[in-house]
Amino acid sequence: MPHSAVVIGVDSSTQSTKAVLVDAATGRTLAVGRAPHRVTGTAGARESDPEQWWRALADAVGQGLKASGAPASAVTALAVAGQQHGLVVLDGTGRPVRPALLWNDTRSAPQAAALTDELGGPRAWTARTGSVPVAAVTAAKWRWLYENEPAAASSAAAVRLPHDFLTERLCGHAVTDPGDASGTGWYSTATGTYDAELLELLGLDAKSLPTVVPSGGARVGSLTPAAAEALGLPPGTAVAAGTGDNMAAAVGLGLGGAGLLGHPAVSLGTSGTVYATTPLRPATPHLSGFAHTDGTYLPLACTLNCTQAVDAVAALLRLDREDARPGGEAVLLPYLDGERTPDLPTASGLLTGLRRTTTPQQVLGAAYEGATATLLRALHHVERACGLDPAATGDRPLRLIGGGARGRTWVETVRRLSGRPLVLPKETELVALGAAALAAASAQGDDPVAVANRWGTGKGRELPAVRRDVETWERIGAVLDRAAPGVLGGEA
Repeated sequence: MPHSAVVIGVDSSTQSTKAVLVDAATGRTLAVGRAPHRVTGTAGARESDPEQWWRALADAVGQGLKASGAPASAVTALAVAGQQHGLVVLDGTGRPVRPALLWNDTRSAPQAAALTDELGGPRAWTARTGSVPVAAVTAAKWRWLYENEPAAASSAAAVRLPHDFLTERLCGHAVTDPGDASGTGWYSTATGTYDAELLELLGLDAKSLPTVVPSGGARVGSLTPAAAEALGLPPGTAVAAGTGDNMAAAVGLGLGGAGLLGHPAVSLGTSGTVYATTPLRPATPHLSGFAHTDGTYLPLACTLNCTQAVDAVAALLRLDREDARPGGEAVLLPYLDGERTPDLPTASGLLTGLRRTTTPQQVLGAAYEGATATLLRALHHVERACGLDPAATGDRPLRLIGGGARGRTWVETVRRLSGRPLVLPKETELVALGAAALAAASAQGDDPVAVANRWGTGKGRELPAVRRDVETWERIGAVLDRAAPGVLGGEA
């Protein structure tokens, strides 16, 4: 009996690779394969060997195929969504010159500040790229490499993002999409091309960069014989351009030109992100003004400290992560590894408001509240970038995703501090499912957001709004304003 067409979406994240095999017609998940990554580094350094990403991709696809029961011949297309911003430097044979500098490597903070000044300040950058350099942005990492490891920089024949590196291994073509390219710091969202003046500022040759195709759902080639053998798939299987992980999650949620515009998503993972899709090109110093992979835009704010930071506080207090209570008078900003939003790369955690009666459970609750309030204040800037008034969006639900969305305390803290209804999508692998929709679009000549909406991957349980805890919101806001005055204001 013939099998239905199958597509594969790959989520190559900081910690692991996940490969989701999906029925292309219905969007039903058939199987998920997983393989871990190793991250090394201390004192702000975060690095990974890109070759392990390739091995992990092959392992995850192999596991998924075996678990699905589908024959390899049923697979019609695949696409990769990768962690954004990582710097992959290749030699003339396509092999990494050194380990990749990951998005959460904060050593490049001084270079980010210097680049901002060299172009004329934040407004000059947002006018071109939509974003101001921070330590996460690839341009700052390239400058760090140029200054600290000049031999590695001078030997670079090619410069790639993580998803670019994997896509090139799959199909043999150096390609990227507007979404992931917009996180480099050398791609202009104003022109839709690499910015020649920024490349000159960085000492980068455009010939070392991948070609930008119009959409992550575009077919850019087929599996090479070597890639097909490594993955156990037929040569000639279609490969889509793919995109960055945040853009893929937005596709999986059905956010974009063929779906919901201006509807925010809050992702609670190792890092926290808030974003929405809009036809308006964002250009504000408070946000990353990314392009979306479908031709719209994805204003986004990212915090370094989310679930991992709260889990660290729980471990310090020797509590289970769910053994938390509202913080009372205590305020805890869990900026344990510096912070990206607000831009405080050398920050540490801040605890204030302790009383004799404060319990460990309240301190843990305060960590949840501090991380959540930081994200929700950034959300106001996202909504403004979409042309919306944050004071008038209270009935618009937040789509809550990521590992934290499966935690009772995270969900209730977001409800309490936002006062907004929530949607908890039933699917948990939204990045990989978004990549699968990109793969299906490449095989079918369709719009990836429309594909995801037909599949219904963004649907889930709806929770009504609860009364907002304005007192806690204002208490945390006062501490945030002292920690970073004028950087990330928010309304009550």
